Amino acid sequence: MTNNQYLLNDKQIYEFIINGYLILNPKFPKHLNEKIYQKADALDTNPGDNILDEIPDLNEIWSNPKVKGVLQSLLGINYTMNPHRHCHMNEPGSVSQTWHQDGLNERHHEIKTVLGMYYPQKVTNNMGPTAIVPGTHFRNAPSDRLATYGNFKDQVLGTVEAGSIIFLHYDIWHAATSNTSDKTRYMFKFLFNKNSKATSETVSPSWNHDTSEAIKHFGLLLTTQVCRSAQSDFYKEKALREKMWDSMTGGIKLNVSRDAWAGKRRPKKNSNMM
Repeated sequence: MTNNQYLLNDKQIYEFIINGYLILNPKFPKHLNEKIYQKADALDTNPGDNILDEIPDLNEIWSNPKVKGVLQSLLGINYTMNPHRHCHMNEPGSVSQTWHQDGLNERHHEIKTVLGMYYPQKVTNNMGPTAIVPGTHFRNAPSDRLATYGNFKDQVLGTVEAGSIIFLHYDIWHAATSNTSDKTRYMFKFLFNKNSKATSETVSPSWNHDTSEAIKHFGLLLTTQVCRSAQSDFYKEKALREKMWDSMTGGIKLNVSRDAWAGKRRPKKNSNMM
């Protein structure tokens, strides 16, 4: 079990539920990031799932207490590392990927799998950063339709410092962008799974849960709109957020109002209007 000081709090859990991703910079030693980058740069072929055999130093990344704290908070104490992993090599002169979901294009309310994307080097705008559309882990679309979409107003580029990790819900829309620099951008993708035997009877908050703080910030689930859409679709998204919270807490009920409109002030009347 991870030390509590490295676990997420309720507000951070809400933010992940809403956005579908979070960025962590654990401040790994500079020499560790550089060693991993150099070993990746020396590869003659992409080892695919065998990347840990080629670069065992990556074990230090996923065994870091801060990293384990995020994964435990999102997936529970008994999460596991999936045998699938990949070294993504975004070479100079590459073109952007099409938008895609790594999951099964299902609209659901659970966190079954988390993607961990580790970047051993600093990633700037021109190095082909990973693009993410916040909130789209609650949206499903056929892969051929996703491939026709261009840029989104609310998309986020993963421009990060060396050693950073982007944790993503497995179903979020994302894509590598074009690398117009003269440097290869490496990203090591690892998957982590929730314990498949977990049930509502055995699940409880695996982060630093505090009921008063959870109540204080609960309104974020009801009012935060991160990917512009029709109002009716936003209502469905809010319902899925609440269901995700319930599935993560084992059904803990908070004494809060679900009515986002109650008590909302009307705009001031214009005294010049007749």
